[in-house]
Amino acid sequence: FPVTIRCAVHDVLENLLIEKLPIEKRKETLSSEEILRQKYEERWKRVSGQRGGFITPEEEAAYKERGWAMLSRVSKNPEPLLKRALKLPDLPGELLPNYWLSPEDGILLCGKVDWLIYKPEDDSVHILDFKTGKNEESEESLQLPIYQLLLKELQKRKVTGASYWYIDRDDEPVEVKLPSYEESYERVMKVALEVKKARENGDFICTKGECFHCRPFERILRGEAKYLWVYRDWE
Repeated sequence: FPVTIRCAVHDVLENLLIEKLPIEKRKETLSSEEILRQKYEERWKRVSGQRGGFITPEEEAAYKERGWAMLSRVSKNPEPLLKRALKLPDLPGELLPNYWLSPEDGILLCGKVDWLIYKPEDDSVHILDFKTGKNEESEESLQLPIYQLLLKELQKRKVTGASYWYIDRDDEPVEVKLPSYEESYERVMKVALEVKKARENGDFICTKGECFHCRPFERILRGEAKYLWVYRDWE
């Protein structure tokens, strides 16, 4: 269900940037409960019922309200989204932003940055990542290192900072320390080569010992899942 909420909430917020709305228009949208609710209702239809994994209408209503509470929090604290923002160039079809991290190893790095705040004082960018879950991002997470590598290759400005915004609980983003570019490259390459080796050997053993990330896939392999849709099919 957190994934369902994430799909709907992220889609509403990211479309403020994707639609290239001027700052004043963004402000108007965020300050209007009617407009924001309409956008949320449109997105929620795509994850309603079985598509979102809901068993009962009551269960769905509770999670839907939780998602709306997140958007309401952003609406009441819109300052981070009312600064000048940039987005990575669009790619054809459904491709995520990507580049060859290691052509010789056949490793293609891809990812989607939620929001890029432009800092005119030094012509740089600041990463803003929306968090809809209750748990804090681990220091071992590769999310920011991947974003850092992508942004260095796919746009010209220096990345000078990053923040997580836990919109389920916090009224403003929390700044986090970015690793050096060299550290990011080493960490991402290490894991990428491990994944490559596992794929070549057909040896997909969880390095953390059956962690919660693996459990849904294990249930699929046991035949306990039902195919419903693919995320990229919403558009």
